[in-house]
Amino acid sequence: MRDDSDAPVAAGASAPGPEVNADPPRKPFKARGSFVERCPSCRLPALNCLCAFRVTAESTTRVWLLTHPLEHYKPTNTGRLIGDVLANTEVFTWQRTEPDERLLALLDDPGFAPFVVFPDDQPDYAHRVVGPEAVREARDDGRIPVLILLDGTWRQARRIFRKSAYLDALPVLPLHTQRHTRYHLRKPASAAHLCTAEVAAELLRQVGDTAAADVLDDYFDVFNDSYASSRRHSKLEAPTPAMKRLLARRSA
Repeated sequence: MRDDSDAPVAAGASAPGPEVNADPPRKPFKARGSFVERCPSCRLPALNCLCAFRVTAESTTRVWLLTHPLEHYKPTNTGRLIGDVLANTEVFTWQRTEPDERLLALLDDPGFAPFVVFPDDQPDYAHRVVGPEAVREARDDGRIPVLILLDGTWRQARRIFRKSAYLDALPVLPLHTQRHTRYHLRKPASAAHLCTAEVAAELLRQVGDTAAADVLDDYFDVFNDSYASSRRHSKLEAPTPAMKRLLARRSA
């Protein structure tokens, strides 16, 4: 969740998992930049295509994105970067009156331990708030921990949290970090408001999935820098440190 910047509320396992849900049919992109030639795979302007730096990673913690419908059509959305890195990421489109049946079935699966990522800033759900140790404990008990990220603006994510009864029984996992956002593509109200990919990377690191967090962080940085350069109609000629690390992983 974010303040109209791309971040959830602060938004791969070792066992085989279901495939990532396909994106919904895309409507024509008519916002600023709609004339730009884009890579059909990574959706970045072809001038700075991201595909050469895509690296997958394994994680004992999974990520499920509960995405506001409008986010699917924003090329600056970073939630999709998580699915590029963690192959067993699930993406569900939020509808207030029609909950996704597949999501409801997964929430009922005792093999998963889902946690909804949301700030601990209101007293009415304080009894549900847990810390990263709860994720590690679920893993130790043989369950697959799941981070449910509410992917939308801060206002949209709060609406998703308050209007989705099927989330009411889940433990709430807030993100506490000193990290400031590095996201250049939308302006947050506060440097403490991280974008969706940044939140996922930071929580993965806090619960022990460090390698996956490192890959996602690098992939986000490459996305962030490449997109910002494309907005200036320029190409990144020299590889950044994050690019070099991802290329090294691809060739390993």
